[in-house]
Amino acid sequence: MPLSEEELRLLEQMERALVEEDPKFASTLRGTTLRRSARRRAIVAGVVFVIGIVVLMTGAITSIIPVGIVGFVIMLASATVSLTAIRGQAAAAAAEPRQTGHPSGFAVIDGGRSGRTKRQRRPSNGTFMERVEERWRRRRDQNGGGY
Repeated sequence: MPLSEEELRLLEQMERALVEEDPKFASTLRGTTLRRSARRRAIVAGVVFVIGIVVLMTGAITSIIPVGIVGFVIMLASATVSLTAIRGQAAAAAAEPRQTGHPSGFAVIDGGRSGRTKRQRRPSNGTFMERVEERWRRRRDQNGGGY
């Protein structure tokens, strides 16, 4: 369910406050993306796969069967990790939300909307708690007033 315009605005305000209060923590949150971490896992799994080939071949050349089996298990495990990382990278690329630019470098997720244009935002009125309480009242009234 996409976020409403008011919820997006509140989220942007909270992000701005976070950046102002603790810029180091905010930069940590910006860290690595899902695509980058999936790519890193796939590369590491590829290197481990090559190591598994070396162990398997060592076991085959020296005729030590347990070493060959260990090499095969290493190859199998690294191939599994690599495939899940590649699938995760593809899924992260497909599901990556659109982001709106933000002066602080933080990006606000656009509420899961796809292709819809934004409406003009109203100027903010009242304090944060007043706006939250008003939103709560509107939702309660829209749902028939009871639970």
